[in-house]
Amino acid sequence: MADHAPGGAAAARARQDVSRPPGGLAEARDEAARAGLIEAGRVLFAGACAFVHAAQTLDQLPPPRGPEVAFAGRSNVGKSSLLNALTGRHGLARVSATPGRTKQLNFFDLAGRLLLVDMPGYGYAEAAKSVKQAWQGTMFGYLRGRPTLRRVVLLIDARVGFKPADAAAMALMDEAAVAFQLVLTKADKVKPPVLAALAAKAAAVARGHTAAHPLVLATSAATGLGIPELRAELAALA
Repeated sequence: MADHAPGGAAAARARQDVSRPPGGLAEARDEAARAGLIEAGRVLFAGACAFVHAAQTLDQLPPPRGPEVAFAGRSNVGKSSLLNALTGRHGLARVSATPGRTKQLNFFDLAGRLLLVDMPGYGYAEAAKSVKQAWQGTMFGYLRGRPTLRRVVLLIDARVGFKPADAAAMALMDEAAVAFQLVLTKADKVKPPVLAALAAKAAAVARGHTAAHPLVLATSAATGLGIPELRAELAALA
């Protein structure tokens, strides 16, 4: 696949090691260190957060100005609900009952320290073919060419597990050399043994991808499960 952005290959190489940045929960050596990371995440996400930009094409992207974390996943996986839960704001990101509704990259500024990027969902069969084709090109161009992109949070619906579209997305991120972290959503909708089995599978999947972060988190926007831990992980990138 061709490089869709100036300096894309160089930017990708510069990010090859960001999947394991210092200070994340995976490197916390004791409970005190873990508690400190959790508190840092709480403080960051208690800060002001607001929508600042939207882009449908690469030439509409805002100038890079600070670290970015993008949220990706299949349509209706719960990206908007998770963003709202992380920031404690019910209406920050629009929640739609119609899969494939989001068609653009939406940027949210978090306390002037981190940009949260809500990416359009993938894998929705009823989306217009032209839209899907345009988004595939834009997505790869953004992933490969964005020098300030520190990590992609790749969401997997705990109710349905991994699908071929997820495998394709992970292969795309490997190709773009952009770090990603698997996060299970809607964990409250499945029984604990099922969730544990999926988490183990996700950890195994992550080990098979060069760009994957080793820590898999299970979350629920409804109950708050895993939200403090995900905040801590993202605060380490800010």
